[in-house]
Amino acid sequence: MGYIKIWIHLVWTTKNREPLLSKEIRYLLFEHIRENANNKDIFIDFINGHLEHIHCLISLKPGQSIDNILMLLKGESSYWINKNKLTKTKFAWQDEYFAVSVSESVVDRVRDYIKNQEEHHRKVSFQEEYDEFIKMYGFDKFV
Repeated sequence: MGYIKIWIHLVWTTKNREPLLSKEIRYLLFEHIRENANNKDIFIDFINGHLEHIHCLISLKPGQSIDNILMLLKGESSYWINKNKLTKTKFAWQDEYFAVSVSESVVDRVRDYIKNQEEHHRKVSFQEEYDEFIKMYGFDKFV
């Protein structure tokens, strides 16, 4: 068996970036996503977010892909939100997401960044954060 450690910083948003993730919903949701991930052998190191998005630091295991992990986490969590009627309207996640590799040397900085989302978004909107990610990582704008 090989040993791998590949850190990935994931970011995904609510459909149309609707601000549906109140503080109360977020904490229930993060706990649920962690439990679901654990049951599916997905290692979540850190998770946090704000009104319309989630940041997640994961470590890939052999045989796992980013697309598959996101399908499992997003699909099951939107089902759970709707089943428990946590939002007034039908809940869905946006199809697009960010996924970038993280060097072991900066894992602590990424954890701190994810941990401080509420404070961060008092100063910076999600759109500004999005634009910064696009520029920092050289992505083309998503259509």
